Amino acid sequence: MIAGRAFHGDSRTNGRPDGFSSPPLTPAPIPSAVDQWCELLIHTATPEVGKQWTDTGEIHEERDLKGRAEGETRTAPGHPALTRILRQHVEDEQLKPGDLLFQGETGGILAGSVIRRAWRSARKAVLPPHVFDSPTGRRVYDNRHTRLTKWLNDGIPPAQVADWAGNSVPVLLATYARCVEGQLPDLKRRLEAAGDLPEPPAAG
Repeated sequence: MIAGRAFHGDSRTNGRPDGFSSPPLTPAPIPSAVDQWCELLIHTATPEVGKQWTDTGEIHEERDLKGRAEGETRTAPGHPALTRILRQHVEDEQLKPGDLLFQGETGGILAGSVIRRAWRSARKAVLPPHVFDSPTGRRVYDNRHTRLTKWLNDGIPPAQVADWAGNSVPVLLATYARCVEGQLPDLKRRLEAAGDLPEPPAAG
């Protein structure tokens, strides 16, 4: 388990732009098994809002989670591939409980501009030029859209996806319902497996 103010990972989990802060590690360990799912515990957000909009004069402001009661948390599953990445990162950086998982140069919160530059460099390194120049995955936030769409297309119940994403079910479906495709053949097979209509009784 990783607990923190917020978390933004790759498209194997999900995250909001207000999660562009680095979550502090807690004593709850990342699973020791190499191929094991982890759980991301998210309990506050630290959006990058600008010095002029915070009471402290800092760029980031710590807030409760959007759409949640004060102090309420949410969890999201971390794919085994993400577990491996996080374990290696913690070991490489020799991080201890209380350290920020992703740190700026001085050990503080990682700036959103740094994340955006890193994401742009990653896209440029792996995508063909015509895809890199397209809107596909241009924003870091697009990772969240990709993950939620994939979960829905994989048949995970909308209520579960909404809970992991920190959305309400109506908002989730209003945003992503048109992105769900390719499930019709499977749904037809499931309906057929449930049985056909009963045969009518013989006449007479």
